Amino acid sequence: MYDHLKISKTIIVLAIICSAWLTYVSHLFLSAHKPQLVMIALSSLVISYAVMEWINKLIKRGLDRFNNYVDSISMEVLIGSISGLLLGILTGVLSSYPLSMIRGIGVYLTLLFYGFSVYMGLKVGSRRGVEFLRLMPGVSKRLDVKAPIKRLAPKVVDTSAIIDGRIYDVCLSNFLEGCLIVPTFVIEELQHIADSSDNIRRNKGRRGLELLSKMQKHSSIKIDIMDVTDPAILEEREVDAKLIRLCKQLQASIITNDYNLNKVAELQGITVLNINELTNAVKMIVYPGETMHVTVIKEGKENGQGVGYLEDGTMVVVEDAQHQIGRDLEVMVTSVFQTAAGRMIFTRKVKEEAHYNNEHSLHDVSEVNMYG
Repeated sequence: MYDHLKISKTIIVLAIICSAWLTYVSHLFLSAHKPQLVMIALSSLVISYAVMEWINKLIKRGLDRFNNYVDSISMEVLIGSISGLLLGILTGVLSSYPLSMIRGIGVYLTLLFYGFSVYMGLKVGSRRGVEFLRLMPGVSKRLDVKAPIKRLAPKVVDTSAIIDGRIYDVCLSNFLEGCLIVPTFVIEELQHIADSSDNIRRNKGRRGLELLSKMQKHSSIKIDIMDVTDPAILEEREVDAKLIRLCKQLQASIITNDYNLNKVAELQGITVLNINELTNAVKMIVYPGETMHVTVIKEGKENGQGVGYLEDGTMVVVEDAQHQIGRDLEVMVTSVFQTAAGRMIFTRKVKEEAHYNNEHSLHDVSEVNMYG
């Protein structure tokens, strides 16, 4: 708020200076009277303030894009770009003397070649600078320059992902690279949820704000609170629509757990990082015939069934374990079913299976002895 007021005061001062100068010029060339000069001063003040405000927003938007670009590129590409730029300037300076000796068009050729050298140095340095670094002695041992360097796209975080809370652990596991961007309108939505009269929504909003503060304080998590001032984004009423426009403008991916926003972003060509899909992808895979240990914690829906859960939350149904609640059983997987609610594993107790096999083998032996 203070920064905004400070910028507004500066713009007002500049607008007053421009208005005074325009009024003075009008008085010199138009010989206007006092009432006309007052009208010119007021109108020029309003126009100057509007122009200054527009220039200020334009500069701020350009700086935000430049900062996001700098944050997203690797250090190797940045060093290569600077080195190529300096090499291009040096080449342009060295070639300026022989070209300037040409009479007539020598000056124009010098300027043209100088600009071409600077442009080519910057381009070649940004694209092939890593390969030049590899040729320097000792540098290739400290940098993995053989690996392809790609620009890490920024990631815009949705309200649902912040409230969910698992994004903090995912960031600490180093599976998310690059800068996490949290727009101010997402924080405003969190504040609105935290001020809700509903106790559950209020707790969710407060938990999201606390998690965001925790992520900001952590040294290994790179997070940026972006003050979005683009009118094209702010004119959208829904937060989801604002997020879509912001991702398109920044060429960023989005982190969300919202199913509808997930589908809309995919239709718009935006890369979606869904934590629910990540959780399902890292769940333990089991096959029929494998054995595992599970603790029965409650009765199942069918008669005689017991239910337990794995560490990742997968439900395990154990046959004939209704009366063994609280016990740790060794079970064998019989089948696995994927449902809309998640994955379910059906099992049978190993000891009973072994007992059944022993009885079956003894029965076969008795039949052999009887009829053999």
